[in-house]
Amino acid sequence: MEPAGPARVERRLAGILAADVAGYSRLIEADEEGTLGRLKALRAETIDPKIAGHRGRIVKTTGDGLLVEFASVVDALRCAVEVQTAMAQSNASMPPERRIEFRVGINVGDIVVEDGDIFGDGVNVAARLEGLAEPGGICVSARVQEDVAGRLDLAFEDIGEQALKNITRPVRAYRVVTAAGAASARASSGPALPDKPSIAVLPFANMSGDPEQEYFADGMVEEIITALSRIRWLFVIARNSSFTYKGQSVDVKQIGRELGVRYVLRGSVRNAGQSVRITGQLIDAVTGSHLWADRFDGSLEDIFELQDKVAINVAGVIEPALQAAETARSTARPTSDLTAYDLYLRAHAMFWSSTRHIPEALRLTEQAFERDPRYGPALAWAAYCYVALLHGNQSENREADRRKAVDLARRALQVAGDDPGVLANATYALAYFGEDIRAMMALVDRALALNPSFARGWYISGVIELWAGQPDVAIEHVEASMRLSPRASIGPALGVIGGAHFFAQRFNEAVPKLLLAIQEDSSYVQPYRYLAACYAHMGRLDEAREIVFRLRATTPVVMPDANYLRNVEHRELFLSGLRLAAGEAT
Repeated sequence: MEPAGPARVERRLAGILAADVAGYSRLIEADEEGTLGRLKALRAETIDPKIAGHRGRIVKTTGDGLLVEFASVVDALRCAVEVQTAMAQSNASMPPERRIEFRVGINVGDIVVEDGDIFGDGVNVAARLEGLAEPGGICVSARVQEDVAGRLDLAFEDIGEQALKNITRPVRAYRVVTAAGAASARASSGPALPDKPSIAVLPFANMSGDPEQEYFADGMVEEIITALSRIRWLFVIARNSSFTYKGQSVDVKQIGRELGVRYVLRGSVRNAGQSVRITGQLIDAVTGSHLWADRFDGSLEDIFELQDKVAINVAGVIEPALQAAETARSTARPTSDLTAYDLYLRAHAMFWSSTRHIPEALRLTEQAFERDPRYGPALAWAAYCYVALLHGNQSENREADRRKAVDLARRALQVAGDDPGVLANATYALAYFGEDIRAMMALVDRALALNPSFARGWYISGVIELWAGQPDVAIEHVEASMRLSPRASIGPALGVIGGAHFFAQRFNEAVPKLLLAIQEDSSYVQPYRYLAACYAHMGRLDEAREIVFRLRATTPVVMPDANYLRNVEHRELFLSGLRLAAGEAT
């Protein structure tokens, strides 16, 4: 019998994807059977089908990872993005400590194929790049970035030349920026602590035994956040970010890192009949130590006083020299009608709910100011809702709704006093409907001077700056809102930033921002319009028309009323791009 010949060796160029599960040993130690079961299901339902769909070949698997070969590096990266996006969606409902998150590295190079396995420098680089990726993220070599440029609409963050283990030469690496990857990177690294005392107020537990009272507990927290925000030497995280922890059991140190704050306030609300009890605990998020705990009892008639008492006590612990007057409201209570207040809270909850039923939120808000015609927050919120109604093309009578919104906003400003929320919401509506833009910018500046931690105020300011023709200032202000609310949905913010780059004719910078905005919230129509116009002006008409096709699936209105754009050149750039994208004559 003749001896077997040598194994067949083959060389070829390939895209190589290496992936592993971040924190696999910790997951196995905490729940071996559950982790293995979920990983098996993810492989069968998501990962393996996507690899096959992009013509990839799984070379080998380990307990926590896999090595995949692709004939096309474009297919490799497209597959990786789809897998990471699907994984992020799968993880959304899971507590952070149980999430299965992959790190992915991709390289392209010459490989040696032997008995079905692959070897070589190209494989080694891919494996090392995987170690540079964030959980939920993708890291690629410079050659991959160059090969996919212009073929995939993705943004890349250059992280410089890297000294990789057992690789003699430095390798330039890039992080792929996707909505899922950006969120994961923000969560894992977190922003730096600001240069003044900083705090996040977590959602309070509803101890009333009635799920219908959830909105009341949430409204209580929002009022405490607002009271703390009036203290100008405090940096206060916005509600939209702190409420992402609702219903989760997360270590306060992790929360502090993710939000970039020194202090965390948590507590509970019990509302039984006319009696209310608020409990609170203030924790140092750096050390984990408890600094203060107390409870406050009163009646519904005392509700505003109870909210201020919590804020005053918390601020006093952070800065003992604080004068209690700093948290006192500078104007009279916005309303003494508790039913109007209750209706306003319900309207807020309805607007920001997953269904975002704007007509119902409007109905509740109108009931609130019908009970108290001088209730500034309700008047301003109704005006804001009308803008959303018209901007989303849900209005049945645009002119009548425009008149209502302007009247409500003006009435709100008459009673606003020094309430930043009323000023910002009313100003937003008036700016959208054509009031003097410089006066509106000044009003928003006043709101921000009153409350420098007002994240939505910074966002509204950025939008108005964009409408006024100041794209770079718009970016600066929206980025300030993102720092104050680092875990909020980034879709609207990225839409404004992308629009700002578009108006500044930085089209290559606009495209990835707008793509991420759409990926984050596919129901938000404005980024589609900016992106279609952007592609059209770049000469990428096929892609522009594809975006218009997707836009029409969301709204029948491709060409909007753009009179809110005060800069004539910006307005024409926007509308001419849309006309090109829609195939209309310019």
